[in-house]
Amino acid sequence: MKIAYTMMPGRGDMDRLLSTLASDLIADGLRVCGVVQSNQERPGDHPCDMDIKVLPDGNEHRISQALGKGSRGCRLDPSVLEQAALEVEHSLEAGADILLINKYGKHEAQGRGLATAIAMAVERDMPVICGLNELNVEAFNTFTASAAVQLAPKLNELVGWANTSLAGAVGDERVA
Repeated sequence: MKIAYTMMPGRGDMDRLLSTLASDLIADGLRVCGVVQSNQERPGDHPCDMDIKVLPDGNEHRISQALGKGSRGCRLDPSVLEQAALEVEHSLEAGADILLINKYGKHEAQGRGLATAIAMAVERDMPVICGLNELNVEAFNTFTASAAVQLAPKLNELVGWANTSLAGAVGDERVA
């Protein structure tokens, strides 16, 4: 199983790291699929709007709901996440070299969201890199049978792991 994860404590730091990773891998000629997240600040309301982009050049989806100033709890719009997950699954079926997932979250821990896409990639022996937070470590370890590798949240380490995992998988067309 070629699955790795990384964790970062700062809000939005993981999103920026994985977006940069996706851009670098695409620039290297890899067929990258999955999702990366970007956040848009909303002064005076919620902390931010959350958008995900389906890789490599798919749709952008707003996955957060504006629930109002006094609301509490999860702002995720699960129906939008499920639509994006279907697009990722179609990208996997069309052919890809590596899967990037911005976050293995509560939905994935419950077998929804991008969990099927991750399982599809693992079945194809495709490398997978996920963002992860402390809340979902136990569920992620269960999902991966504790086979996932933890990587430092450093671009060079993520790129190195991706290249090592892809060595021989993409064939002679890949130059590390």
